Amino acid sequence: MLIAIDARIINSTTGRYVERLLHHLQEIDKTNEYIVLLLEKDIDFWKPTSDNFSTVIANFDQFSIDEQLGFKKLLDSLKPDLVHFCMPQQPVLYNGKKVTTIHDLTLLRVYNSDKNWLIYHIKQAVGYFVFKRVIATSDQIITPTDFSRNEIIDFSKKAIGKITTTHLASDVSDAKSEPFELPFSKYITYVGHQSDYKNIRRLASAHQRLLKKYPELGLVLVGSIEGSKNKSALQNKEYFEEKGYKNIVFTGFVSNEQLKWLYSNTSAYVFPSLMEGFGLPGLEAMGNGAPVVSSNATCLPEVYGDAAHYFDPTDVTDMAKSIDEVLKDEELRKKLIKNGYEQIKKYSWKKTAQQTHDVYMKVLENKD
Repeated sequence: MLIAIDARIINSTTGRYVERLLHHLQEIDKTNEYIVLLLEKDIDFWKPTSDNFSTVIANFDQFSIDEQLGFKKLLDSLKPDLVHFCMPQQPVLYNGKKVTTIHDLTLLRVYNSDKNWLIYHIKQAVGYFVFKRVIATSDQIITPTDFSRNEIIDFSKKAIGKITTTHLASDVSDAKSEPFELPFSKYITYVGHQSDYKNIRRLASAHQRLLKKYPELGLVLVGSIEGSKNKSALQNKEYFEEKGYKNIVFTGFVSNEQLKWLYSNTSAYVFPSLMEGFGLPGLEAMGNGAPVVSSNATCLPEVYGDAAHYFDPTDVTDMAKSIDEVLKDEELRKKLIKNGYEQIKKYSWKKTAQQTHDVYMKVLENKD
């Protein structure tokens, strides 16, 4: 059988999922033929290591006319027995067998203020139609949490009976730790992009309250602030400067070695998000021995279990209180660190890939 995998997002924030899936599929399946569809800029970013995997350039922007027409034409010419779209963005008129991964419904639920208001809301309107159509026409749907599974079913009952939860995972980097210079020795950390729903401004407000008790406590926000995709981080930086907030560091890009050091030496990793499909950074923090303080929103309690100390992400007072409890209670910190190491053992990229392969086979074996 010929299976095509749409990997156009492999070099994006959710690209780790695609890259790990491909890595392990090459170990699991030596029989079927796979074509991996990549943007031209990523053709050297990922290269197959198995003879039954090959790559094809698919230079089609998401939510574009070219995606609807040109990408469909490419798929029709390839004649795959199955296509796995690793995101809902796809040619809605493609009528071959397909599996679609829907991580969450964030695109439809939130507005990011760093985007053009009109263009973003037009994209949401298009997205609403696309998601409805994709759910109805996909042979199977994959999603990373039961929370997202239930949310998708609430959005469209046509998902019932054909949606599978395949949890993601987190690899603990074997990179050597490399110190990152900071102006303080005690700090809390957030890693990731800073779109509005990530709730960074409330986190900063909670941190400023904690400074009254811990005057030397820093807040380290890890991630690039350069480029059009990181406008929200730059806006936050300017906002904090206008407010006169103290002890906040935007690291910009950091190496894997520096990230490992930041995780390993933080007093707490704080994840204040209002909405997530899975929440990989919290697991990465656990794998590096950081106690995790997390929002109790959406899927996060499902993913983190008893390895995180939770707060209401809409309540700055509750957020500050929960962080403070972890900072001052050494026994709680030790418990969270211990539980974190146990929690990450529940997840495996190989298991993710095997479950995904099982979904492929289920669709291919269905002759209807």
